[in-house]
Amino acid sequence: MTMQPTVVTGAPLPGRGRHRGRLGRVRWWNYLLLGVATFACLFPLYWMFIVASTDSATATRMPPEIVPGGNFFQLAGLVFDTVPFLQSILNSLFVATTIGVGHAVLCALAGFAFAKLRFRGSNVLFLIVVLTMTVPTQLAVIPQYMIISWLGWVDTLQALVVPGLASAFGIFWMRQHITATVSDELMQAARIDGASTWQIFWRIAFPIVRPAAFVLGLFGFVSAWNDFLWPFIVLKSPERYTAQIAIKALQNERTVDLGLAMSGSFLATLPLLVLFVVVGRRMVAGILDGAFKG
Repeated sequence: MTMQPTVVTGAPLPGRGRHRGRLGRVRWWNYLLLGVATFACLFPLYWMFIVASTDSATATRMPPEIVPGGNFFQLAGLVFDTVPFLQSILNSLFVATTIGVGHAVLCALAGFAFAKLRFRGSNVLFLIVVLTMTVPTQLAVIPQYMIISWLGWVDTLQALVVPGLASAFGIFWMRQHITATVSDELMQAARIDGASTWQIFWRIAFPIVRPAAFVLGLFGFVSAWNDFLWPFIVLKSPERYTAQIAIKALQNERTVDLGLAMSGSFLATLPLLVLFVVVGRRMVAGILDGAFKG
């Protein structure tokens, strides 16, 4: 009598189920750490709303208030009556959107040139671009203002847009990403088919790195929206104020109405919150897009 071999189907390899269980199990302290981190991130925004819905005394009251008041809409109306806040929000939206799109396209274009095009001095130029990241931005304020004044752009929105259309960090980001994701063989195949350099960038390289360019544009948008120093130096007319300068205009020279200032700050933060709610998943996907490429 012949013995038939016994075959066990679906049996996990030794140790595999144990490791999978460890990876799939979430400890209670993971939720605790996530809860503490979430609270630390959201509490300043919640405290801002508490002060914006009560009065200035709430910021220094002991014990502190933990429940919002009912004066938010009254203070918000006072913000719009004190400064042209709606126009300032629109100005910030225009400047930040233009800078975000410029970061996504121009930095990708420069990064593509440094990553895939061979020309004399490319390594030296890229080294100079990287070295500019070590220079504090405050050192460039005076020469940048002199150039803007020479062009006649003082107290104009293009004085905010043009200097921020590209950045050294954005060029470095896109150069590294294009080097890792766009293969030379793909470019050679496109050239054999008769594609020009611009067509290779716009139809092949840019669609591949579009998630990273989107994240870079989002970073540029947020940076331009929160910028205070350069707009404060360049802008003079209230109708051209950005949101951050309008919040500064809510404060008197000697006293600061914290309730009014917090109301303006909360109103200026709302567009960013809406933006992150809408594009949050896409932003995370863009950040992680190149994390698993090897």
